[in-house]
Amino acid sequence: MTDYYAILKSHIDTHPPDFGDGDSVLTMLYECYNENNSYDNEQIRSDFNELYQQMNGMPLQEMDNIVYPVCKLCRDHEKAGFIEGIRLG
Repeated sequence: MTDYYAILKSHIDTHPPDFGDGDSVLTMLYECYNENNSYDNEQIRSDFNELYQQMNGMPLQEMDNIVYPVCKLCRDHEKAGFIEGIRLG
């Protein structure tokens, strides 16, 4: 087993893993999960419709300045929750 570990460690040292856009295996798992599990459910659509109703009459640029950060915030929190859930088991 020690020989196998030494060979594996040497291989990883000379060929570092490529996580793509992710910075860890957990990030890669989240990206894969997110691509294959739609989070666009009825509740989310309803909540966005409510947000759009609140912004009714705003210029499109102002709406974008609100919606884009909201979407990023939601995605960041979803990702953090997913990764922490995996860590906890």
